[in-house]
Order: sequence, then C-alpha cells, then structure tokens
Amino acid sequence: MAAAPIRKVVIAGGGTAGWMAAALLARFLPPPVAQIVLVESDEIGTIGVGEATVPLMAQFNGVLGIDEKDFVTATQGTFKLGIQFCDWGEIGNVHFNGFGDYGEAIQGVSPHHHWLKLHQLGDPAPIEDWSMPYAAARRDRFAPPEAVQQQSGEAAFFKYAYHFDAGLYARYLRTYAEARGVTRQEGRIADVELDPETGRVAALRLEGERRIAGDLFIDCTGFVALLIGQALGVGYADWSALLPCDRAIAVPSARRDPLTPYTRSIARPAGWQWRIPLQHRTGNGHVYASAFTSDEEATALLLANLDGAQLGEPRLLRFTTGHREKFWYKNVVALGLAAGFMEPLESTSIQLIQTGLARLVEYLPDMDFDPVIASEYNRVTANEYARIRDFLILHYCRSRRPEPMWQHCRTMAIPDTLSHKISIWQACGRVPLYSEESYQEPSWVSIFLGNKVLPRRYDPIVDQLTLQHLRGGMAQRREAIARVAERIPPHTVFVDRACPAPVAA
Repeated sequence: MAAAPIRKVVIAGGGTAGWMAAALLARFLPPPVAQIVLVESDEIGTIGVGEATVPLMAQFNGVLGIDEKDFVTATQGTFKLGIQFCDWGEIGNVHFNGFGDYGEAIQGVSPHHHWLKLHQLGDPAPIEDWSMPYAAARRDRFAPPEAVQQQSGEAAFFKYAYHFDAGLYARYLRTYAEARGVTRQEGRIADVELDPETGRVAALRLEGERRIAGDLFIDCTGFVALLIGQALGVGYADWSALLPCDRAIAVPSARRDPLTPYTRSIARPAGWQWRIPLQHRTGNGHVYASAFTSDEEATALLLANLDGAQLGEPRLLRFTTGHREKFWYKNVVALGLAAGFMEPLESTSIQLIQTGLARLVEYLPDMDFDPVIASEYNRVTANEYARIRDFLILHYCRSRRPEPMWQHCRTMAIPDTLSHKISIWQACGRVPLYSEESYQEPSWVSIFLGNKVLPRRYDPIVDQLTLQHLRGGMAQRREAIARVAERIPPHTVFVDRACPAPVAA
C-alpha cells in the first residue's frame, strides 16, 4: 500500500531561495493538494547580491508562466549575453564567455578546431569573432534571438540571461506565490523540534511560543543552515583549498550608460571584481582571499575602481566555498546558501536553487521519505556542484599572474576530474564531459582559449579542407555574425522601450 502523500510543506527562510521554492511548489503542489507555509522574519536580512544569472533562469520563469517583460520591469532588470573577463591569465588579457557556441560544426568538427589551424598559421582574430553573443555584447546591443531574426532576416542562435535586483525578485515571487495559496508566517525561528522516533523535523518553534508543524521542510536559512546543519547535524564539504576566495565586499554605484548586456569580471591581485548593470544602479563587488589581502585593502581597491558615484556603504560577506555533505536528509531539503556556496564567478547561485527545486519536484517524496530517493537526489546534486567547482578552478589554475594568490592557484593540487579535462584538451582540443555538467564544450573552450591554454593539435579532419576554402568559409561566418550584430538595437534602447522600470525611490 502506498504511503500517504505530502500534505504540508514548510519553507524556513525567505529571500531568493525561499520564494523561488514557494513559487515553484505552488505551481506543482497547489492547494488543496498541499499546504505551503513560508516562515521568515523581517528582522533578518538577506545576502541579496546575486544579481546575475545564467540562461536557465528564463526556463524557471517560463514554467511559472511569468511574462519576461513584466519580470524585467519589476526587478529593475537588464539582459545578459555572457561574462567579459578582464586581466585574467595576465594583465591586459580580455576574453568573453558568451551564452552560445562558435557556430555549427564543419564536416562534423567543432569550429574551434578550424580556428586553431588558422591561429597556428598566424591569423590574429580571436575565437570570440565567431560568437554571436560576443558580437552583440561588444557593441552593447541586445534583442532576443527571435526579434533579431525578424529584423535582420538571418537566424541568430544564442541564449541570454538577466541581471536583476535579487531583493525585488524575491518580492515579485512572494506576490506570485501568495496569490496561489502560499501562506507567509512572520517570525524568527527560535528552535527546531525533532520527532523522537524518526529523528525527522517535526516543527519549527517561533519566538512567542508559536509552533509550525509540517511534513516536508525546505531549509532556506542561509549560511546558518538552521535545519540541515544545526538541527540535523549534516556536515559541510569545505573546498577552500581549491577555491581560496572566502570574502566579498559589495557596494552599489550610480547607473552608467550605455547599459552593457554582460557581466564584467576583472581580476585583481587577490581575487576579482564584478560589475553588474541594472536599470537603477550598478552592482559592484570584490571577491577575494583573506589570506592574501586585508578587508581594508580589498574595500579600498573596490571603491577606487567604481565607474559611478558610490550609492551605499560597503557590505562585508564571509563564505566558505563548498556544500553540505547531504542536501536532502530525512525530511529536510536544503536550498540556496543552506545547501552550499559556489563563489559567484559564473553566476551559479540562483541556478543551483533552480536545479535543486527541479530535482525535488522530480523526486517528490511521500510520507515514507524513502532514503533511496534522497540518496539519488544527493548524488546528482553533488555531481552538479563538483562540475561547477572544476569549471571555476580552471579560471584560476592556469593564470600567469605573479601575485601570491595567483601563484598559489597555479601550484595547488587540482581534482583529478579537472586534471583529466585539461590533459585531453591539451592533447587534442576536445573537452570530455561528465554527467551533470552545467557548462558544455563552448564554455570550456572560451576559458581555455581565453587564458591561452592551447592544445597541441587540432582535429586532423580540418586538413581535408583546402586552406583557401577554410579561410573563405570562416571569413564568411565571421562577416555574417558582424552584419547581424550591427542590426541589433542598442541594449539601452531595447530596455527603455520594452521593459522600462519605474524610477527607484
């Protein structure tokens, strides 16, 4: 006989993670199927610096039936075609990881192999010249692919993501969730009550003697991890030996036009600086390793490199890159910072919330809470974190910068999974992909080539083309991309026309 279904879900904590969970669960477990309660306190602030996303964000909003223009307007958002990396590898180096590839395969071979042959023959053009997202981004232009094709008459294959105010997004999702039956309980969690027989969480006890019982609990309590960590004692896998940045200083500055349709990441002596353009302000931050610089030095460096007037006081954030040893234990599933933290270099924090939620919906338990299901959830999620970890390490470990932190990253031991990828890439220009990879071949190629990690050979099939044919065909592709990019409207113009946000108070 089947066990009873989940009837009450309690989400501990709000913020981006909590309200994303509330919104998605309200979509798949609408009342009266289940009661969904979110507990949060206005007295507890949220981190709120996760303002850049990856293309998966559009799918999440699409599942919820959210109109894109309404969402961008409500969150003071802009659009993102990728990340520009400045001074990574060495000072003066600039490369771009765009949300797209480098064109269709040629004779079954990825076009970066054809680029490699031209590069070996002295062609100075960067690989980005064959990237549609880069062609638009370098011109500060943006429109969705379907609009580009309609206007230019030529197909434009790329994806895009968003920059937005995370606090406004949480507020937006709260409105969405409450309209679909989610109940919000204001209050600070004073204690977590465990069932003496099963060891599962039975209820949250709030200040004022209130008790919130439930069947399934979602831990969105941030770094403190009140349920998964403190109450259930699940440990934390610390990856700071592999990714030594452990602090960030965040500060907003005045908007500066034109609105760039990309995130900028600028390498610094002991870390890197982000720049994220929103409609009402620019988000800035300095992520750094405290073993190699002080908080005061990191703050001064950030403030000295703002490109607009400072709008608030700098905020210091401390973190340890890594994840919970179990993301799902007994009847608790951790999301967001309670589950783990990957430093924000590739904007994966909100992605991990989204994929964790999608996985929870896929493996939704009943009242038996079969540990086999939880084990599979944990296996897949751990793999996802590990693949992102390796991709982030690649940004650091091949640097040629002379500063102590970069020397440390260059000489530290790296995971075997990443070492294998690097070895195969250097041998033949291919990228072996594992299960649960967030980043596919074009992204790895962009970081390898952007940091001047060149393979020893290209695919020999490339030599089946005559040099004249190869040069002519690659030139035509590059010219076609540039031609289409020139017809795309400026990003600022597109945002102001399609989804202008109200002037912030």
